[in-house]
Amino acid sequence: MAYNTIKYEVAENILTITLNRPDKLNAFTGEMMSELIDAFDKADADDDVRAIIVTGEGRAFCAGADLSAGAKTFDYAAREDRPEKQGTPEKNGEIDWSHESVRDGGGRVTLRIYECLKPVIAAVNGPAVGIGVTMQLAMDIRLAADNAKFGFVFARRGIVPEACSSWFLPRIVGISQALEWTYTGRVFGAQEALDGGLVRSLHAPEDLLPAARALAREIADNTAQVSVALTRQMLWRLSVADHPMEAHKIDSRAIYARGRTEDAKEGVVSFLEKRPAKYPDRVSKNMPSFFPWWPRREYK
Repeated sequence: MAYNTIKYEVAENILTITLNRPDKLNAFTGEMMSELIDAFDKADADDDVRAIIVTGEGRAFCAGADLSAGAKTFDYAAREDRPEKQGTPEKNGEIDWSHESVRDGGGRVTLRIYECLKPVIAAVNGPAVGIGVTMQLAMDIRLAADNAKFGFVFARRGIVPEACSSWFLPRIVGISQALEWTYTGRVFGAQEALDGGLVRSLHAPEDLLPAARALAREIADNTAQVSVALTRQMLWRLSVADHPMEAHKIDSRAIYARGRTEDAKEGVVSFLEKRPAKYPDRVSKNMPSFFPWWPRREYK
């Protein structure tokens, strides 16, 4: 798939996905949605990708939804440029709420990132508003330029938080902070984002990508990729389990399965021999037989 709204660049086991509509401040479109989903599919299938960085071209990360459709921007039924081809969800004056065309595009992206088998780092280089900030919530670690700005502006546009952010945001920053930012819809600076727990660290603009790459490099150079893939899904999914026994079940199965692998042998031997480890297992073919342990969730 050729990309028009993003860049996809792999170098030394690190994939950089760059939102690439700089003349529009990388505003989000249906085409960008489709390309981001495809990019994460491609990354998961590529064992050479050990970590992913997402950033923006130019002076913005993502200024939110493209508003060029004017009053029809959030009226999906009135839009001619929606990527869905499933027809109308309305019949005899009633809306079929489980219809594919009702689905939020930002949520399709964050759900795909949530399923990702590679660690994902956001390098927020400028304004990140609306979907520009909510798409980051499914990413694992967020670094920001010290001049970046953020805004959960939905109530100021007459809509509500999207991209599954009502699930992600309170888990990242706590319910009170999440409610304040979404109730007010205000745009706030990088320091408030750091103080509120939204981002991990602030950097001078010229230092942002090097810092993100250094973090990605630490992961890529020192860890077993199958272990990282399992760990990512274990922490995201089991943090909301209804009892620690659910975590114990998966921990036990994962330790048992991984303990028998060449990766585990190499991890111990390389430590004892005081040398860098060379892990042979690959995500494409060495995930344990119990993975995935969750049933696929359908939109209905």
